[in-house]
Amino acid sequence: MSPNAQITSHRKPRRTATQSWVVRTGVAGGVLSTLAVAGAGSATAAEKPTESTMEMPAVNATLATSIAQSAVATQQTAFDYTVRAEQDKAADTAREAAKKAKQEADRKAEAEKKAAEAQEKRDAEQARASRATERKTLSAKSASSTSEDAAEAASTSTGSKSQTGTGSAATLVSFLQAQVGKAYVMGSTGPSSYDCSGLVMAAYSQIGIDLPRISQDQSTFGTQVGLGNLQVGDILYWGSAGSAYHVGVYIGGGKFIGAQNPSTGVVERDLSYSPPTGAVRVM
Repeated sequence: MSPNAQITSHRKPRRTATQSWVVRTGVAGGVLSTLAVAGAGSATAAEKPTESTMEMPAVNATLATSIAQSAVATQQTAFDYTVRAEQDKAADTAREAAKKAKQEADRKAEAEKKAAEAQEKRDAEQARASRATERKTLSAKSASSTSEDAAEAASTSTGSKSQTGTGSAATLVSFLQAQVGKAYVMGSTGPSSYDCSGLVMAAYSQIGIDLPRISQDQSTFGTQVGLGNLQVGDILYWGSAGSAYHVGVYIGGGKFIGAQNPSTGVVERDLSYSPPTGAVRVM
């Protein structure tokens, strides 16, 4: 083969200058575009921290307010618990004091009750002893005066009068015996019913002696006499002289007649039935 013969070349054909410029321009544009996009992204990325920095104060203020409110609420709760504990303690103290006061009051009341019962028992024993002594004394005196009463009764039956003052003991006794069985009516002075002082006043009016109306005054009218020295016609009284609550008339033989109460009316009784406290003599 001739040395000048053409051999097929394997080299790429060269690009023209225009194509090369176009390629370079395209590459440059792509790079610039890439840089532009990257720059935009960088700008966007750069703006975010700025926005976050601007929002942090608001977040911090909100968080601080929330913490402060929580602290206040906690303090208030603690204060409420403290107040409630003090109130409970005060209530417990008050209840304990009230309990002790009640116990002390109950103790005093019980002691006073026992003392009153003991005093009442002593008074009752003394009263029983006094009545027993009076009954013995009256029994002895009555036995010694039996003969005297019998003689007086005999003289009365024969018409002789034992006059004392302005009236007669026999007339007095006779009137009283005639009233036995009649009714007891408070405030009544006869003739169908009496109260105690009304009967005594009516009896003495039969012999011309005017007595006070009430038993308190009748118990001080005349001369006080001992129960061991009684005579027919003496006014007997129960209670203290000047404040007597009941009266009757001694008729001798250890007996008396009086308007006792609404249940019994006017009765004749032994002195032992209800021993009197004292006596006065008006005849």
